[in-house]
Amino acid sequence: MIDPFGRMITVMRISVTDRCNYRCVYCMPESGVSYIPHESILRYEEIRDVVIAAVAAGITRFRLTGGEPLVRPGLTNLVTLIRDVSGVEEIALTTNGSLLAPMAIPLKQAGVDRANISLDTLNPARFRDITRGGDVRDVLRGIDAALEADMTPVKLNIVVFPGESDRDAREVEAFAAARGCFSRRIQKMDLQAGDFAVVEHSDRRNCRVCNRLRLTSNGWVRSCLMDDTMFSVRTLGAAEAIHRAIVSKPEYGKGTSIIGMNFIGG
Repeated sequence: MIDPFGRMITVMRISVTDRCNYRCVYCMPESGVSYIPHESILRYEEIRDVVIAAVAAGITRFRLTGGEPLVRPGLTNLVTLIRDVSGVEEIALTTNGSLLAPMAIPLKQAGVDRANISLDTLNPARFRDITRGGDVRDVLRGIDAALEADMTPVKLNIVVFPGESDRDAREVEAFAAARGCFSRRIQKMDLQAGDFAVVEHSDRRNCRVCNRLRLTSNGWVRSCLMDDTMFSVRTLGAAEAIHRAIVSKPEYGKGTSIIGMNFIGG
């Protein structure tokens, strides 16, 4: 399906949870966030039904995000449900990698094609500060597991901070090259100001070619990361919510009231 500005919408990012085991400084405010009640989170069968409606609208590529998607129990069951939908061409995973090591092979067997893993620095102290408590060794084990499971291409996302040295990014890029991974620098964004993240080495780095919708973990379809317009799949039904999101997709985003990426889906 084509939006009002001639963009063919073919991708849906699915947030399976707003929970995360990290509190990254660019994702959540230091004061923390209020989580969506568990009873409001979409069941896996509901997500499968959204995927069926999305495929009917021409969307064939799906990315599972969070929060951190791997903190939700039984994620392989969701992957199996999505993979069984006729017309699904790709299932990708965006993760912080810390819980991936024991799950990579089961997820691959269930149907995950490839993985994007966040890694902003190799420095243990710096990593701990950015994630507010994380251990970089967990992520490195997750990267190895993704490569072993053939979740390729494995892409490492590096958030860079304006005005700071790019030493961390350069070290991660060298590590990625040595391990056979791709790496991408992503500028730290300001959701409320409408400053979106420019992604290097990507042909999807600006609003003009945006081809995606987002499904929040509590069932709202958003047409733009930087716009608060959204439609409930529970109230309208999945097909109508997707249709309305596409026909109301703005030419470009101007900002959102959301203060944490965990609500929208990374």
